[in-house]
Order: sequence, then C-alpha cells, then structure tokens
Amino acid sequence: MHYHLLIDADDTLWENNIYFEQATHDFITFLNHSQLSHEEVRAVLDEVERLMGYGSVNFTKSLLETYRRLTEKDQQEEDIEQIRGFGERIRSQPLQLLAGVKETLDYLSPRHDLVLLTKGDVEEQKLKVERSGIEHYFRQVVIVQEKDIAAYRQVVEELRIDPQASWMIGNSPRSDINPALAAGLNAVFIPHPHTWRLEHEEVLNNGRGQLLTLSAFTELRTHF
Repeated sequence: MHYHLLIDADDTLWENNIYFEQATHDFITFLNHSQLSHEEVRAVLDEVERLMGYGSVNFTKSLLETYRRLTEKDQQEEDIEQIRGFGERIRSQPLQLLAGVKETLDYLSPRHDLVLLTKGDVEEQKLKVERSGIEHYFRQVVIVQEKDIAAYRQVVEELRIDPQASWMIGNSPRSDINPALAAGLNAVFIPHPHTWRLEHEEVLNNGRGQLLTLSAFTELRTHF
C-alpha cells in the first residue's frame, strides 16, 4: 500500500538535542551554584525554556535569563559572553545523520510519499534541512511553530492527504505521536535516548490510528 509518511527531523533524522544537553551541562558547571543542585538549576532552566520557545537562539536567551535569575554575584559582561557562547556553539555543530537514515530514505522514497515535518525557528530549520543533504527525498518540507492537533489537521488539509493512509514518524511523544494520533493519523514512535525533557510524555493512543513502536529508523524498511 502507498502511504504518506510525515517524518520528524530533529533526533529522528539527525542528532540535535545532544548539543543542547552539552551546552546545558557546560552552563550549569560554569554557574557553579553554591546552594542549588544540578537538577534544581536544570528545573529553573526548563521553566524558562517553556516560556522562550524553540531553537538555539531562544535557548541562548533561556541560558542568559536563567543566569540572571540564579547568579550569586554581580553580573559580569565576560560571564554573559561566555554563556552566550554556550548557546551559539550549537549552531556550528556538524549535522550528523542518525545511523541508516540515508539508506532507509533511499528505500522508502520510491514506495511512499515522504514529507518532512518539523517545528521550530523557520530559518534555523531550513538551514539544517539544506545541510542534511537529504531534502531531495521529500515531496515537501513543512515547518510549523508547534506540533499540536490543530497543526496536524491543517497539514492533512493543505497536503490533501488521507489521515488513515498517513503515518507520523518521530521521537517525541508530546509533538510527534500523541497529537498526530489524536488528529486521526497513524504514528510510528522511534524513541531517542536524548529526547528533550520537555518533549517527554506518556504515549497515548486516543485516536483511531495505528501505533507502531520501533527501536531504530532503519526498521521502517520492515514495515513500509
């Protein structure tokens, strides 16, 4: 059967969150708070990130705001520059495809209709897609501000696809799996060991669609 495969990008096709995790670790080590544990500082950063939004630019703002809230000394310009550097370094990281992604897209693209569906800062996501070298496998690249039920319904309508013949493939329960299922699509959950903490959620299949859980992107070849 010919399917529409909507495929997530960050931490599904290429590594992403490991670079944010490294920057977070460097920031917390640099802050070196005398009273708060690593986890307590991280909780404040999580709270700030919920307000700031996605992408490395907003993440850098989140680091600076967390520093402003938690620093135990007068704010120094050199400290601010150091922290800004932790965030900005993310953009210069090499784009590393996950194992078997290219070979799997080679296999899937002649058989199915592939759409890359990602969220975040438009320019930053476009740049990643261009750098990835895999854009040609996809009929279309769709970048949305948020992946919620309304966004999936809109994508289905704009692409004129049948939800029951469509699968959302990704690593995030909160953005890729639960809202897609709730919108009437099928979903393939491929967990990533370093999925962003704010994307964690119990996988719930409240819709009519099928749910597959795979351990690697390459396993798509077995099912599609």
